[in-house]
Amino acid sequence: MSYRAKLRAGLLSATVFTGTAFVTPAMAQDAAVSDDGNAIVVTGTRRTTTIMDAPINIQAIGSEELARQRIDDVRDLADFTPGMTISDTGPGSTGSIVLRGLNASDVGSNGASYDDSLGVYLGEVPLYYDFKLLDIARVETLLGPQGTLYGLGTLAGAIRYIPNRPNVDEYEGEMHGRFYSKDHGSKPGYQVDGMINIPIVKDHIAFRSATGYYYDPGFIDYPLLINEPGVSLPQPSGTDRPTGADYTANLHKREDLNFEKTFTTRNQLLVQTTEDLKVIFTYAFQRTKTDGAQSNSAGVLGTGKYENASRYAEPVNRRAHLASMEINANIADIADLVSTSAYTNVRGRSQTDNTDLLLDLDYDYELFPAFSSWNETDNRRKQFNQEVRLVSRHGGPFSWVLGGFYNEQKYHNDYAEHVPGLSDFYGVPNNPDDLEYVSYTKSKVTEKAIFGEGTFRVTPQWQVTGGARYFKYTSTVQGALVLPLLGDPLSPYDLTPSGGKAKQDGWVWKFNTSYNFTPDLMFYATYSKGYRIGGPNRVAPCPDPVPANQQNACALPNEIQYGPDKTKNAEIGMRMQLFDRKLTFNFDVFHIKWEGIQVDSATFYGVTGITVNGGAAKSQGFETSFQFKPIPQLSIQGTYSYTDAKLTEDVPGIITVRTTPNNYDGRPKFTQLDALDGDRLPGSAKNSGSLGATYTIPMMDGNLIANWTTTYRGNVVSRLGWDRGYGAKVPSYVLHRAALAYETDKYSISLFANNIFDKYAVASVGQDRSRIGVNDGVAVRYYRQTIVNPRTFGVEARFKY
Repeated sequence: MSYRAKLRAGLLSATVFTGTAFVTPAMAQDAAVSDDGNAIVVTGTRRTTTIMDAPINIQAIGSEELARQRIDDVRDLADFTPGMTISDTGPGSTGSIVLRGLNASDVGSNGASYDDSLGVYLGEVPLYYDFKLLDIARVETLLGPQGTLYGLGTLAGAIRYIPNRPNVDEYEGEMHGRFYSKDHGSKPGYQVDGMINIPIVKDHIAFRSATGYYYDPGFIDYPLLINEPGVSLPQPSGTDRPTGADYTANLHKREDLNFEKTFTTRNQLLVQTTEDLKVIFTYAFQRTKTDGAQSNSAGVLGTGKYENASRYAEPVNRRAHLASMEINANIADIADLVSTSAYTNVRGRSQTDNTDLLLDLDYDYELFPAFSSWNETDNRRKQFNQEVRLVSRHGGPFSWVLGGFYNEQKYHNDYAEHVPGLSDFYGVPNNPDDLEYVSYTKSKVTEKAIFGEGTFRVTPQWQVTGGARYFKYTSTVQGALVLPLLGDPLSPYDLTPSGGKAKQDGWVWKFNTSYNFTPDLMFYATYSKGYRIGGPNRVAPCPDPVPANQQNACALPNEIQYGPDKTKNAEIGMRMQLFDRKLTFNFDVFHIKWEGIQVDSATFYGVTGITVNGGAAKSQGFETSFQFKPIPQLSIQGTYSYTDAKLTEDVPGIITVRTTPNNYDGRPKFTQLDALDGDRLPGSAKNSGSLGATYTIPMMDGNLIANWTTTYRGNVVSRLGWDRGYGAKVPSYVLHRAALAYETDKYSISLFANNIFDKYAVASVGQDRSRIGVNDGVAVRYYRQTIVNPRTFGVEARFKY
């Protein structure tokens, strides 16, 4: 998908087992560890059990490991979760997350602020947003389709942040600070956060709050910023890097523009009459600001590895509100009622350099010597969801879950492109903001579902689970666009909007069985389906006939709508513990069929972003993890995954390339190439893994703990048919991190370092290589490389009371 397409599409920018009875996750207080203090407890099946006893492929990272590995948000998870690939694209977005290779769109340099192929949950609330992992009991990742229990948006899986809950028995508090330096940056970074738990009425009411502030100094410089847009020359020395008087008269430099400033808070109020009736109210808020992208410009105009050649700073301001109410009630010891009501409001505002987009379309704007362009995006996403489920607790060989789900999501995106000075140059009156293109889109998606799952324990060792979900959704969209340089009004709201509607219903289902040969050996098998809704594209339909000899940005009849896509997953896995439980080993193999793939594309007129359906694919492979404790003081842990994801049929015309990629001779021509059966899916590594060791030495009242972890991410291709369509194969890389800490029950202090050897590595790329070169005398700065964080080292301390 082109940069213009992404911009104009608005894309940038436990149940505890007691025989066969069980209680709900909230009733179990979302405990992070089992009674023996070792095994991590998980609730991904809507039932609380240990990882060892969970009969599905679920990965979990507990609070202790989150702290020791300094995992601050979702961008850090992939290093410790087999089957997950995340391209850290910086603080301007959540990042690009791919589970088990299920992605068909081009990778980008700016990441994503929303992804409907996987579910991200804070507690019980679905929300695709990178909330900081403060006061989190654990993070669970469910790999593979989760359509039965989780529904919409879990085509590839789900990620769940499980928070610590308020404690009605005693006061708790914690303070944490981190101070560090980052290579290639000019300022120190720091993090300060704290948690407090107050039992307001003992045994009945408690309040818990976790709040923090993060300042990361950044390391990407912008040395070619325009002094006065529309007056200063963006390229005063031709295709050479400007120096001397040419530079100072027209350009200036700002350092470390990819800094991060984040404030985050999560507040919970628990009210309970007894253990049989609890209500939890939650309010969470987070705001993140930055002024630049975490990418370089691949050497354009002599820029270096940690320099971006953009003509404009590229600020992003993101924020999210979340409010929820969770009710947990025991109904006559027959079932537990779990009700979750939630409202989320997410907004993102951003600005980026838009010059190369317009140069790429060759409107002859470069005839204005001081030509440059910037765009601004403002998108808002409001969501209300309600889920009610009943979970049996009556005992016996049969247990069940039955529930209903309602979700309403409203989206609004405003987008504008500015061309400073061009209105006067062309003699266009009444355009004080030099608007070239302005658009808005509004959409509403409503989903309703009922679901159920039943488990029959044939013997104490053998269980069989089946589940199904019926869903129905409706989707509407409307919007308009204007081209003020061609005499259109300045605001698209002055026009009659165009739009469309879509709706569908259907079923997904799941079958699972497991057998415990011994308490330390379990095999399981799962067949599950996932789905993602279709809908209308957020582009105005083209008039008939399409006006000739002018700029058009509209959707043809075959571009207005796109359909749903579905996955079918079969997997077999095992969990075992050996040598008196000194070795824990998990292994699974999977095969996923993906049909009706939704993939980013662009309209024929205006290269405006749309979604299309692109054939079929498959993903197959295996995932494994282990922990080995040869002696009590030493723990060795590792993960590895192999994912082979590729198309299984040809997809005509899905790859857009420019026919004159390197010299831009004459007018540009775009060609649609076919993706072919066997083409590798972009965005995920075939091979990835981690290996770490932790050594603990008792010392005085605590322990001295040394940790070293090495992570590996294999190569990633940037687009379908990358070798034919001017894509890239992003090389593999290995990173190292280490820490030395002294920990007691009350406090800890540690020294740490990430990316110890200061490895320079590219995480993803933006645009394709057909955009590299000189366009009518202008050095194009379209192509970008997102790079991993350089060496970071510092000290941190944690105090509990």
